[in-house]
Amino acid sequence: MTSTGHTQAVTPPPGPRRHSRSRPSDPDTPPLTVGVEEEFLLVDPASRELRADAEKVVAEAAGELGDRVGPELTRYQVETRTDPHTGLADLADQVRSTRQSLARAAARRGLGVIATGTPVFAPPGPPPLTEGPRYSRSAETFRALDDEQIACACHVHVGVPDLATALSVSNHLRPWIPLLIVLSANSPYWGGRDTGYASWRTTTWGRWPVAGPPPYFASAPHFEELVGGLLANGTLLDRGGLYWDIRPSHHLPTLEFRAADATATADDTVLLAGIVRAMVATALTAVDAGEPPLRPSDALLRAACWRAARDGVTGKGIDPATGRLTPAVAQVEDLLSRLRPALDRHGDTDLVHDLWTRLRTQGGRAEGQRAARRRGAALTDVVDHLVTLTTPPD
Repeated sequence: MTSTGHTQAVTPPPGPRRHSRSRPSDPDTPPLTVGVEEEFLLVDPASRELRADAEKVVAEAAGELGDRVGPELTRYQVETRTDPHTGLADLADQVRSTRQSLARAAARRGLGVIATGTPVFAPPGPPPLTEGPRYSRSAETFRALDDEQIACACHVHVGVPDLATALSVSNHLRPWIPLLIVLSANSPYWGGRDTGYASWRTTTWGRWPVAGPPPYFASAPHFEELVGGLLANGTLLDRGGLYWDIRPSHHLPTLEFRAADATATADDTVLLAGIVRAMVATALTAVDAGEPPLRPSDALLRAACWRAARDGVTGKGIDPATGRLTPAVAQVEDLLSRLRPALDRHGDTDLVHDLWTRLRTQGGRAEGQRAARRRGAALTDVVDHLVTLTTPPD
């Protein structure tokens, strides 16, 4: 969940199909489980403005999706969740069917659904918040921070065995956070204007007191000491308020990746999930081998995230290993090369490479939004473009 961690994460189904706690350090170990949370905005099909009818759409969609659909911080937003899956193709099927179910429910309420990190049009003033004590506490504690959090993300959960392992994996994967921003950048517009960024959501999200790249954690006690202090001094409402780009889930045996914008298409979600799972598997192998993680400075990593948010796929990014600018596409290609053994092990290589080739050729989703405006010469055309991309055909 993007805004304040109020809703549950990926719903574990009843019975034995829970997130796998295996460690795939060799080809014979079971695949890691992966699941996603997706956040969407509700729009009026005529005006293309946001509509604050989330509770109605959630109630309508629950007939098909049950507890895999829920509200978000604002009444403009709806969140869906998948089950954990071991097969990327199975996850893809559920992502597509879930989007279709949500779109049908919204249409029955006279609304459209779009997947974008920030709204193309945003009404002035604070957004209408979802009712509930936690949302009220959030507004009281964080004040104007809540006013610009009509922001949507795609969160990926990967099964890990325990907290200590999750933190070790997080340490290894911190340097790759900018590339997750590059891959998912899908929020160039905010409140009727082009921000000049590929992911404006990343920049607004960074204002929260516990957000952005996570710290390097020396141990599980180090993590608990830091989190305990943030809870004690009122910086966090609860553990759901840890908004780092990578965090151990506070209620599931997973590591959660939160750096991505809401992905425009179901295929983009599948691409992100496949890459994230391969990242975790690769990091687990490195942890088991006793390999030390790369430790870029906090300042360099923050700068790399900023540059990724500004330029997305089409620009140059800061290499956290060297501090130099290199083409973002080349950095992603290098990442996929490093991930090849893990992608092969999970049977995801062909699908991930096909989806990445398609996204790279199209220039990324932020540029796609801008192209839609150039074609139609109006911001309403951007909303129509997003409506079409968000829901796959039956």
